[in-house]
Amino acid sequence: MTEMQNPYLMFLGDVGDQLGAKTAQGIVDWRPEWCIGQMRLEGCKADLGIEDISIEDAVKAGAKTMVIGIVNSGGYLPKHWISKIVDAMHAGLDIASGLHIRLSSIPEIREAAAKTSRKLFDVRHPTEDLPTGKATPRSGKRLLAVGTDCSVGKMYTALAIEKEMKKRGMKVSFAATGQTGIFIAGQGISIDAVVADFISGAVEKLSPENDADHWDIIEGQGSLFHPSFAGVSLGLLHGAQADALVLCHEPTRTHMRGLPHQPLPNLKECMELNLLTAKLTNKHAKFVGISVNTSTLSVTEGDTYLASLEDEYNLPCVDAYRTGVASIVDGLT
Repeated sequence: MTEMQNPYLMFLGDVGDQLGAKTAQGIVDWRPEWCIGQMRLEGCKADLGIEDISIEDAVKAGAKTMVIGIVNSGGYLPKHWISKIVDAMHAGLDIASGLHIRLSSIPEIREAAAKTSRKLFDVRHPTEDLPTGKATPRSGKRLLAVGTDCSVGKMYTALAIEKEMKKRGMKVSFAATGQTGIFIAGQGISIDAVVADFISGAVEKLSPENDADHWDIIEGQGSLFHPSFAGVSLGLLHGAQADALVLCHEPTRTHMRGLPHQPLPNLKECMELNLLTAKLTNKHAKFVGISVNTSTLSVTEGDTYLASLEDEYNLPCVDAYRTGVASIVDGLT
């Protein structure tokens, strides 16, 4: 990641909804100064709220890398996007992707990169050997964001907590565990691309021993209740050895994302299972707050909902993006 150059042209293709562009949206929200504009194909249903721009105009404006800023089930690259990626390399742009499929595994892209001497960055794929988890007690403190579902704000919550702690002069680091977080932090390990035996070890490596008053804020992934991604969530919980957990939730979901037949857990059962699991490697683990994405509610509805959760769970309840996370951080100082 140290070689990947910004500014970025954010490529959205013809992604089918806003959540499908969450990688690009995360970069725009947390690193807006790096994003020159977005490129969308006909039928794209996502909008980052930045200028629509062509490859040629992006290059003229100083773009160095085209970021394929989408996520999809299976992490594949649609075939009809390939020609635009090749065009970008011929125009002088490197290509970066957070998809499961490696850019270099696609012949047209590999050949264009060799012909144009452009670089390909597959940030989802670890490039180093990883150990198995050992659960050996280690110094320092760790906070992990967990969720009732995937795509409910775990990364945003973790970044907001890191930002608030830095503002207070606390010792803190953000540990990126997904492709978007890696783009934002400049380093990390995309846990869903790690062989299952090494997930907990990878998280231990991301949050090693540190000063007693240093916090690692670890980005969560998936949900223990999502049949597709629970294995990744479990490995994160064990490797984090978290002292503190924050539950992330989206209150209007009627089922797990992508699985209409799978109902969401209620918050109480989700917290109980996450806590039980976390205590395998840290018997002192506890919840320190709840972070709710209230963007689909009115401000009044959101505030009422947060207040009701505070009364029910006796924990700070926030919208990390709208209200901030100060009340959660207050409990960590």
